[in-house]
Amino acid sequence: MTTAVWIYLAYTIVSVLMTAWVARTLHRNGRIFLLEAFRDNEEMADAVNHLLVVGFYLVNLGFILLFLHYGTKPANLEEGVEYIATKLGVVLLALGGMHFFNMFNFDRMRKKGRRRDLNRPPVGVSGLTPGS
Repeated sequence: MTTAVWIYLAYTIVSVLMTAWVARTLHRNGRIFLLEAFRDNEEMADAVNHLLVVGFYLVNLGFILLFLHYGTKPANLEEGVEYIATKLGVVLLALGGMHFFNMFNFDRMRKKGRRRDLNRPPVGVSGLTPGS
């Protein structure tokens, strides 16, 4: 195999591993936000969390594979290191952007869940709302 093929493989493997690490972190820690957003409905929170992770993987892995084509093909090790550093830098920026996009959406869902709780009438001891 040529130097370029080894460099492409290294870029792809490292990018996929970074994507998996970020996805696992989002999945584990995003659950807390989603539980609050869905008023402790674990089944709904876990389903949405899983769907968000699947979308995260699809977008990021698609970007990684499409981005492989762009740039000058490295001819030697020095160019290969520069190629990988540049590509991984862009992938990290994309992962960071997706992370903040997910965090923004988690926060919106959490706030929406809180607003629903605030708009609910108070419940009395008997389970009936006051005045009913």
